[in-house]
Amino acid sequence: MSDIVKAIILSIVEGITEFLPISSTGHLILVNHWIEFKGSFANSFDVIIQFGAILSVLVLYWNKLYPFSKRKSMREKRETMNLWYKVIVAFMPAVVLGLLFGDFIEEKLFNPITVATTLTLGGIAIILLERRKRNPKFNSIKDITYKTALMIGFIQCLAMVPGTSRSAATIIGAMLLGSSRQVAAEFSFFLAIPTMAGATAYSLMKKGLDITSSEWMILLIGIVLSFIVALAVISFFMKYIQKKDFKIFGYYRIILGVLILIYLY
Repeated sequence: MSDIVKAIILSIVEGITEFLPISSTGHLILVNHWIEFKGSFANSFDVIIQFGAILSVLVLYWNKLYPFSKRKSMREKRETMNLWYKVIVAFMPAVVLGLLFGDFIEEKLFNPITVATTLTLGGIAIILLERRKRNPKFNSIKDITYKTALMIGFIQCLAMVPGTSRSAATIIGAMLLGSSRQVAAEFSFFLAIPTMAGATAYSLMKKGLDITSSEWMILLIGIVLSFIVALAVISFFMKYIQKKDFKIFGYYRIILGVLILIYLY
């Protein structure tokens, strides 16, 4: 299998899984293990193609995220800036803990066993959460306090362990702290922008000039594909959660995790 074919497969997987609560990193590790796409470039590729997913959020939510539109009133511009301030506050724990422990976690925990275990545990957590009766107190992102945003940011750091899922951690965390399902999902999408942009920049800094022209072409293919697929998935996901809960994702995680553990042992 050529590297371009491997890149196409991984990019589609990234686009599908990045914003669903099923762990994109976990799925990429599993697929990498299957297609044997390994090495320093492969590790950088898995991170850098997330840039395409970031672009899909910006395209879909541009009106909500762009604070300087002439069509917005001063009040709306302030609300948009406050949204960004909350996202930045929530992003800071990932910066600190990622710099401190990121390389160690990548070296020790990026393996199928860890992924299978966290997929299963995360699936159980999602199902238990959805069985609770809740009365959300945050029905708009503007209702989320800075303290709550910071707490969501710390919860997001659980996703440094592969298989946990960044989107699952932030969505579950936001819901436990009082957000409605839709607000939790949107805040998770917005928090992904600096988180994934930072991870992409850090990976490029580490890889630097070692990337060849052919590797840049593979990266470009990956970014474009992940953008297109993520665009469709986000649109589907937001329509889905208007009427249904996250239990199906919990069951999927448990089934996949158990099957992997059976296969490995």
